[in-house]
Amino acid sequence: MPAATPALSFDAERGVAVLRTPNSVYAVRVGADGSPRHLHWGPELDLAALPAPRSPADSSFEDEAAADELGIQTGARFGPAGLQVRFADGTIGAQWRFLGHSLDEDRHELRLHLADRRYPLAADLCYRLRPGHDVVERWTELAHTGTPDDGPVAVDRLDSAAWTVPHLADARLSHLVGGWNSEFQLRRDPLPVAETVLTSRRGLTGHHASPWLALDDGTADEEHGQVWSTALAWSGSWRVTVHRDPVGRVTWTGGWGHEGLSRRLAPGETLRTPVLAGLHTRGGFGGASRAWHAYVRSCVLPDPGRDRPVLYNSWEATGFAVDAAGQLRLAERAARLGAELFVLDDGWFGARADDTAGLGDWTPRPDAFPAGLRPLADEVHRLGMAFGLWVEPEMVNRDSDLYRAHPDWVLHAPTRDATELRNQLVLDLSRPEVEEWVLATLDRLVAEHAVDWLKWDANRPFTEAGRPGRPDPDRVWTDHVRAVHRVMDRLRAAHPGLRIEACAGGGGRVDLGMLARTDQAWVSDNTDPVDRLSVQHGYSQLFPAQTMASWVTDSPNPATGRTTPLRFRFHVAMAGALGIGGDLTAWTEAELDEAAALVAAYKRVRPLVQHGHQYRLTPPGPVTAVHHASPDGRDHALFVWRPATRFGHPPDPVRLPALDPAARYRDEDLGREYDGAELVHRGLDPRLPPGDHASTLIRLRRIGP
Repeated sequence: MPAATPALSFDAERGVAVLRTPNSVYAVRVGADGSPRHLHWGPELDLAALPAPRSPADSSFEDEAAADELGIQTGARFGPAGLQVRFADGTIGAQWRFLGHSLDEDRHELRLHLADRRYPLAADLCYRLRPGHDVVERWTELAHTGTPDDGPVAVDRLDSAAWTVPHLADARLSHLVGGWNSEFQLRRDPLPVAETVLTSRRGLTGHHASPWLALDDGTADEEHGQVWSTALAWSGSWRVTVHRDPVGRVTWTGGWGHEGLSRRLAPGETLRTPVLAGLHTRGGFGGASRAWHAYVRSCVLPDPGRDRPVLYNSWEATGFAVDAAGQLRLAERAARLGAELFVLDDGWFGARADDTAGLGDWTPRPDAFPAGLRPLADEVHRLGMAFGLWVEPEMVNRDSDLYRAHPDWVLHAPTRDATELRNQLVLDLSRPEVEEWVLATLDRLVAEHAVDWLKWDANRPFTEAGRPGRPDPDRVWTDHVRAVHRVMDRLRAAHPGLRIEACAGGGGRVDLGMLARTDQAWVSDNTDPVDRLSVQHGYSQLFPAQTMASWVTDSPNPATGRTTPLRFRFHVAMAGALGIGGDLTAWTEAELDEAAALVAAYKRVRPLVQHGHQYRLTPPGPVTAVHHASPDGRDHALFVWRPATRFGHPPDPVRLPALDPAARYRDEDLGREYDGAELVHRGLDPRLPPGDHASTLIRLRRIGP
């Protein structure tokens, strides 16, 4: 029977730890050499009947420890090592003694305690369950237990966890790739017999890859089949290595940092890795996504119950040419449309006439806002909207008062030229004085200008990162990220009503660590609605729609030049946290009226989109459809999009497998009633209008109890 609440146990006689979630079991066995080895991850079964983990072949050249819970460098271990250490005398690798375990039933947490047999090094392998969820959270804590006489330990790699799936007849890897303006592109590739490395070396989570993956045997689909999936809660550089060996074992190990970085672990110091969370489902890729969405809402987001507001952002209307009068005109039109939040974007501060100057000088431009920002904020509030500001607090232009005062605050090496990207440099938040300056600056901004919302941007990766001359120069890669997290946490604690939107040149820093302290994420600077269909499809593999900021902007689109109707642009953006970013002063009265009606329609389905269950009915293609259902199954919203018309190919009916075949449903706009079985098995005519870029929103309600 599925476990009603998380159940953790440790059988000391057998050395077996068991973690039960509502629909899966995770089990570990401590090997004879003291190393915890993976035993099982998947459906409930008789664990006592499972053999101890061992090599499947009787050859001395085989890997005898492929199922380590954290791979080490010693013994007959030839796969990727998640722990790579070097002691002061030059010895590499750990050899464990198992010291025992600890169970915290209130926190649903298990720790396996390890110590090196001959050196002052200890590790805790940590596991935590969340009530009602199938997610297993894992992390590692590594401690130097010696004295100064022992010298430091060089830590060249410290992963959060290693994972193993049962033997699969075949193996397929799902992951996300992309770039600026094309983030979150889903790929499902046969997993080669090799080591496949997913990574970011940029100091940010990255546009080009995401620390999320899913494994299946090649037969899973959207609603059926076993899927194993993991996601890392880290907002900086990271690496995940997936290893498929010739005899069919699939393992992966992952955590913070990329190759080539080393950390100096001093006596008495402990390193704690970020959480690498994993889940198993028998409900296909859609079941995995819905399980992740529920986990993110319940266990990650700081304020999941609040509706994400309909926002208006001024960037695409004005660029850097901002002033108080122009922003007020935009605010008045945004309020007319039903916007609930007005965000003043880049260009409001310092000498910011373009992207070459002013970054770091977070005071209002006197020529644009002679009375400061407070009059604009007060008027925005009077119009019934919250007031938001764009900031990029981790960055600085050389042409700024901040850089002239503190040139040493940027990431740099004194004997190397500092690389500028977008005419800016990165502030080194691993320095305590820089972290405190950023916190104090943002605290002042929020308090003085009645700011309700910060759009926190980061428009370039790290270069020349390090602290030359320091004993531990590479720690900047982790300490900067932790400082960003701390500033956000402290800022929210000081201003409980404040909300933060994550941004990094689009979707360059979206991960579970960032969403633990922000409300939503800007997923791409590309607002073209056709391109957004694939971006949003990939994003939804892990993250719920309420965190996905999606804008309606002008047509032709500024990124692609594509012309699309307002209705299509709105329907695509309405599948997430709706925003508007066009130049409202150039919209016609008819467009403003249509937009207001579409905003009102979004507010009617917002509870379903932002708090319901999401079903991806089709992948992006000739016709794309997404279904959002209320948790009780009573109310439903169906979005359907057709980017291009094909002669003689009318859209097929859209099947709704999440409905109850025994129930009846009413179309809330047409009044027509349907049998649930008809909608499940035959499908619903999407009633798309003729022509390209056609779209529709259909609302259904279950009739009766």
